[in-house]
Parts: sequence; structure tokens; C-alpha cells
Amino acid sequence: MHIATFSGRTRLFAPALSVLLSLIAASPNAQSSTWLDEYRDAASKLIAESQSGRFAWERLALLGDTFGHRLSGSDALANAITWAVDEMKKDGLENVRAEPVKVPHWVRGQESLEITSPHRSALTMLGLGNSVGTSPDGIEADLVVVRTFAELDAAGAGVRGALRYADGVPQIPSAAITTEDADRLQRMQNRGTKVRLRVKMEAKFLPDADSANVVGEIRGRERPDEIVVVSGHFDSWDVGTGSTDDGGGCVVTWEALRLLKQLNLRPRRTVRVVLFTNEENGLAGGRAYLERYRAALADHVMMLESDSGVYRPTGFGFAGSATARATVQQIATLLRGIQADQIGPSGGGADIGPSVEAGQVPAMSLEVEGNYFLIHHTPADTVDKIDPADMAKASAAIAVMAYVIADMPERLR
Repeated sequence: MHIATFSGRTRLFAPALSVLLSLIAASPNAQSSTWLDEYRDAASKLIAESQSGRFAWERLALLGDTFGHRLSGSDALANAITWAVDEMKKDGLENVRAEPVKVPHWVRGQESLEITSPHRSALTMLGLGNSVGTSPDGIEADLVVVRTFAELDAAGAGVRGALRYADGVPQIPSAAITTEDADRLQRMQNRGTKVRLRVKMEAKFLPDADSANVVGEIRGRERPDEIVVVSGHFDSWDVGTGSTDDGGGCVVTWEALRLLKQLNLRPRRTVRVVLFTNEENGLAGGRAYLERYRAALADHVMMLESDSGVYRPTGFGFAGSATARATVQQIATLLRGIQADQIGPSGGGADIGPSVEAGQVPAMSLEVEGNYFLIHHTPADTVDKIDPADMAKASAAIAVMAYVIADMPERLR
């Protein structure tokens, strides 16, 4: 090939240019995307239908407003599961069921934290999930402020116990305070003020409770035994309404199937939505799914989990073979119009993790532009933090990706 440069621009001589264009036209990547043409109309319809209203956001608002937070073992979660089953049936999904799961049942009870010296002052606190409680009278002790794990280790016997309940390690009550109060206590210690605190926590475990994973499907028209799973977790911590973590993830994956049903799109393979129970404090739902479907994992084509919030979607994380990644990247081009076409280096989730690992199933996760760690597991996790337009785009992105993977002639490998 000959290259000539004129006025700072590089140009190819005509013979070389014709050869180069021929090579490009013959390249696999240039031709391989033509198989997507038959899916462009369906993708456009799914995106348009999702953005035609606020259905997903309104359903999420109804979930949070009606049932509130949904900690494993609570009546709120049990009632929300019954509601979800009924709603999926109304949507026209198939094989809707609640698959029984035993879950841990931790209850918070009353809790408080106050400065007792040098002057009494109440502080805002939130006991950490699965923490043990205190005695009825609480615990009063001198304040110790540490800023790093190295400082914690250096404190030695003065801070006996550990916050993670490993075997053989004394269990101590653990709680979080606000950054504002943490700064206040740091300033008091820096001044040399001796501060005493009293914490009271009624936290405890009750016997394991009955719960369930909620499952609904759009059955495949040709290969119904091959499964594409989309999912979120239906339980939440016992503060806020669990709208971002992870009611939103449940609703947008559920919405993907509702959109397929609404548009009468039935793929070759089955698309299954799973609303997992007990992700937050046990992962019993994910483990139960593995045990129930262990023998069928070879027929699981892909598993997707949405559990990073429902901010504006940017695309998906993916974990699988290089060949499968290339296919997923091509499918994602159908989402350029809503700027959700990026495919990240890894995908998966806590609930699908056991099945993905056991069956070596390709895994995906919805990727979003936002940081849900700012509000998740707090009273601020409510539906008003979520944009209906973002939910619509997330639902559309999941629907398009799941539909094409479930319908394309060759299985994702």
C-alpha cells in the first residue's frame, strides 16, 4: 500500500484505496451486523412503547406507597409477593408462581444513641442489618474514634470484638451514625473532651420465615426450555421504601416482559423474570433458585440482574466468552438512540451469582449513570429520587437485549 501526504492530510492512492475498501466490505464485523436488521423494527417499537407513558414508575410508586420497606420475614414482603403474583397474571405473563424459600427473619426493634457526658444529647443512628442487640439497659462506654482500619487495629483490646460475625469472634452491636454526627464527635475528641455514649438496640433474630421468589414468563415459541432470565431482588432493608434498592430493578425487568406481551412479541426462547427474595441479609432466594433449577442450568442462555439503581441507563456489564461479548455488543447498537449501548467488562449480580457460577451461564447487569450508594439502605431510598424517563429507558434497554438474545437463531455462547 502506498501512502502520500499533502498539506498535513494522509491520502491513499486509488489502487490501494480500492483494495482497502474491498477488505473492509469482506470483514466479518462489517457483515455480521446485517442479522440485526430483522430486529430493528421490534427494538424501535419496544423503545417507543416504553417511553409512551410512566407505567413502570407508577408501578414502582404503587409498590413503595402500598407496602413500604420489605425486609425478609416481614408481613410487608409477604403481602408484596402476593400482589406481584396477581399483577403479573393481570399483565398476561405465563407460568406465574411464587416459589417457596425459607429466609432469615431479623427485626430491628427500638434503638437509640445518646451522648451522656459531658452533656446529654441524642444522636441519629441506624443499627446495621443482622446486628445483635444490647441488654435492655443498653451499653454505656467512652468514645473511641478511628478513621482507618489501621487505627482500629492499633486500638487493640480497647475495642474488643469485630463488626463481621466470624466464627469464634465476639459479636458486638453495630450501628451507623450520620456523617454530621461523626464529624461532631471527631471534633470533640480532637479538643481533648472525654465523651461517653449510651446505645440501646433491641435487634434480634426470630425463627426463619416463609417467603418466595416470584417468577413469570413469556414462553418461547420454538425452544421454550431454553431460558433467558432477567431479575432483581424484591426484599429491601427496613428503612425507606426500597425503591432504588431494589424495587426499581424488579420493576424494570418485570416491565421488559410486560412490553413484550403488550407488543405481542414472542421470542424463540423463554424469557423469565425472577423477583428474588432475601438478597439483603442472606441470599436465600439466589441459592434456592440454584437448587431448584440446577439440572436445567445448561439450558439457561443468559442471566441478567438489575441492582445498581434505575438512573439513566448507559448499557450493560457482561461476563462470558469473547464470541458472546461480540454478539452482545452488536445487539447493543440497537440502543444507541437512548444512549444505552455501552458494554462493560463484567456483569452479574448477587442473586444470579450462584447459578451463573454453577452453570457457567453468561451474565449481564444493567449499568446506569448514578450512585445509589448515596441513598440505599437509608430512609432516603424512596421513589421521588427516581426519574420516570430513566425507568422507561432502562425497561426498554432490558426488553430489547433480552428479546434479541431470546429470539436470535443461534444461541448465545
